[in-house]
Amino acid sequence: MRVPIRHIAGHLLWSIQGHVWALYRLHPGPDDEGHSRETVPGTYVPPSVRDELLDKTTALVRSLSGAPRLFGLCAQVDASEVAWRMVDGLTETDGGLPPGARPWIEHLDAALDLLEDQEMHRRTWWLAVPLESGRRGLQAATSLWADVSDSLGMRAAPVSLAKVIACREQAAQVEAELASAATFRPARPAEIVWVIQHAVHRGLAEPLLDHAANSDLYGGQVRDTVLRTPSYADLGQVRLEEGGTDADMLWAREPDGSRRPRGAARRAPWWKTRSASPLRRRWLQVESATGTGYQAHLALAECPPAVSQEAADLFTQLEVLDFPVDFTVDLMLVPGETARAQVQRKKNELVDQADQYEVRPAGMPASLPEAAADLGELDARLSRNSVEVEVQSVTVLTVWASSPQLCDARARALEKLLAGADYRAVRPSGLQVELFTLGLPGAVRAPKLREFTQHQLSEDWALSGAFAHSEVGDPTGLLLGLDLDCGTTRPVLVNVADAPKQDASASLGVVGDLGSGKSVLLKLIAGSVVDRGSRVICIDRTPVREWATFARAAAPDRCQIIDAAQAALSIDPLRMFPGAEGRHYALSYLMLQLGVGPMTTAGEVLHHAVERAASSADCSMSGVVALLRQMATGGSGKRQDAAATLAGLLHVVEQNHLARMVFDSTLPPVRLEGNEASDFIVVTTTGLKLPPKQAFAHPEVLQQQPLEALIGRAVLYLIAAIARQAAFAQPERFCAVALDELYWLTSSAEGTALVHEILHDGRKHGAGLLAGAHEAEELGPDRGLMAYRALARTTDRERARRGLEFVGLNSRDSELVRLVTSNLSPVGRRERAGELLLTGPRQNTGRVKVVIPALERIASRITTTPGQTRPWEPSPRESA
Repeated sequence: MRVPIRHIAGHLLWSIQGHVWALYRLHPGPDDEGHSRETVPGTYVPPSVRDELLDKTTALVRSLSGAPRLFGLCAQVDASEVAWRMVDGLTETDGGLPPGARPWIEHLDAALDLLEDQEMHRRTWWLAVPLESGRRGLQAATSLWADVSDSLGMRAAPVSLAKVIACREQAAQVEAELASAATFRPARPAEIVWVIQHAVHRGLAEPLLDHAANSDLYGGQVRDTVLRTPSYADLGQVRLEEGGTDADMLWAREPDGSRRPRGAARRAPWWKTRSASPLRRRWLQVESATGTGYQAHLALAECPPAVSQEAADLFTQLEVLDFPVDFTVDLMLVPGETARAQVQRKKNELVDQADQYEVRPAGMPASLPEAAADLGELDARLSRNSVEVEVQSVTVLTVWASSPQLCDARARALEKLLAGADYRAVRPSGLQVELFTLGLPGAVRAPKLREFTQHQLSEDWALSGAFAHSEVGDPTGLLLGLDLDCGTTRPVLVNVADAPKQDASASLGVVGDLGSGKSVLLKLIAGSVVDRGSRVICIDRTPVREWATFARAAAPDRCQIIDAAQAALSIDPLRMFPGAEGRHYALSYLMLQLGVGPMTTAGEVLHHAVERAASSADCSMSGVVALLRQMATGGSGKRQDAAATLAGLLHVVEQNHLARMVFDSTLPPVRLEGNEASDFIVVTTTGLKLPPKQAFAHPEVLQQQPLEALIGRAVLYLIAAIARQAAFAQPERFCAVALDELYWLTSSAEGTALVHEILHDGRKHGAGLLAGAHEAEELGPDRGLMAYRALARTTDRERARRGLEFVGLNSRDSELVRLVTSNLSPVGRRERAGELLLTGPRQNTGRVKVVIPALERIASRITTTPGQTRPWEPSPRESA
């Protein structure tokens, strides 16, 4: 194979024909330095976003000129790349994980086992722009001399420093024109070489793009006013054979039944071998040092004359196939004035044809008026916009496999997909090498391929979606699941702990029916936060204590269970929080529990008792009760009466088992800081009751609530204080507050205040909310501040519409409503459990299947399906 590269200087390429190209990588990604930052959209985008992307694509095409070439290549992704992305940002200076993140290694092993031997890829876009030269005669002579000198074994003319500077100036003009229309960066020399390596290694293990993006190889340097570059001859050590057959089939049988040697089989006619006819072997065999791969190149031969905007995204539809597809589009951009002149000439030809048909008895054919109408519409559109251009494109689609049979089957599947959308693609025999060569940077289009040219205006060509890109999730983090909108395996990562560092909210809300997978999603994210060295505090209201069960299994040595009904730990604010903070929480709790105001005699007495207890040896809530009893017996007047009343009421409260973890000073206190602090704190509220939501609007009704409800409300205030303290105490260490079935918590003012504070101030303190609900409105009025949003199966259509609005999609779209109500985790289909719509801080929404990692400590207690989970078993310490 002849490599078309002669020199590479930065992103500039000198071809063997003497042409100079500037190569750019489009949509380089959030981690690369492009000319601008972009928001990566998902598969499902609102119409306004779709129109904006279409306008940008149209502007990009109009900003170009000449004959640029677009490459849409599927870069092979290795499982190890996903593992490195999962640890990105966690490693210390020595390359190892910090002690708190050592359990994350198990997640890496599980991810490698899941993704091993999977066909994974990611779409990359490359734009090659030829740089115009003012001296076309000299350029043609240089191209001719390059061909002659190569055939004679002579060295081509060197590239001078002046030429390099001139080409860089021309490239700078191209970049200035592209800057307002696309996100891009100049390609690196190793990436240009990677494009060739990718073309050669289709169907084989190819070099990874990430390695090329970080490599300094293959670039040239100017020395002694001449460009010096390394040799690229090794890239061409490849044998191309059109219609090549599998090595096991290259043999023939003798009349006696014996097999003819392989060399003889190569010389034997095809009809004496077991191979098919060359006309049926429409693929290209590419043999290199690493092995043999098979490729099939299809040329787009016909496009539909008219197609709706929803069905015109030809290149976007390639992502739904269960195999990767590369595409190369060779463009010729014709200015509007030139295109109008060509249209006028064709209209005159049609008039002449009409005059000739008038004298025939059969009259004018029906196709002639249709052609005239099409030309009239084309002329009107060209006249309406002075910047409109005509796009004359040759499009090549490429599939590949490790065997010719699989390669042929994939090519046939692609042909059927295109035929279903009224596109006709052909695999021309005898042109497979030319189509392959078109996909190499710096190569000249063969004249034979001119017959596949399609003519479209820039607006129509932009609808094909050649520049469309989508992505779900985050660049790093937990392997949450797989992208269902991609036919091949595409991992979806989520990293809520990194969101505050990117100036985004780390809060997540998930909405869905019972059993739709909300709790599994929240537990997976919470478990990953703990295993990555951060903290989680959860308020678990379920009677089966599912979060406590999960915490004890997922983080057995790093969890702490605070059980209201089986009090084993104290949440006494005077013992938990030092100084003024503890006194504030203690006084607020007592006033809320007793229903007294701060500016009353009872409030003053409570304040005095709390201050004295906090400064005494018995710094506890039981000490406050003891001081109130002393004031009741040793004082006089209203203060004595108030102290006696308060002491009596608190005696009633402390006798209730639900208040034991507040007033029992023999219990060890919960530790939120220091060496005794736990990474996973679960507060189970089973047994706690709250007043009905309507009672909060009427104080007289609230005072008449049962004692258990009043105690539950006050204890919930302390639980919220614990959650707030754990979340905001260490901004440098991320903390997630998990609140499943949020409706129970937000039914009280205390719970609503906690949710409000975390959503509004969590980002600044390195904290986020993980919330689940059956209805989007249950997430509260501040749900719009959640950067991560998920919508699971919701069979009720009205709730489904509200859920679509929550994730930012069109709630009036009947197809989306049908998807949410009947095509997400259908009931009874266990193989499809865990499907949901997910959107992230970058507003990229897609359909995801959540995958539970193959870790016993996580998978054993994460689901709540009856009969598949083990019941709650308190530890000896928790049952004490």
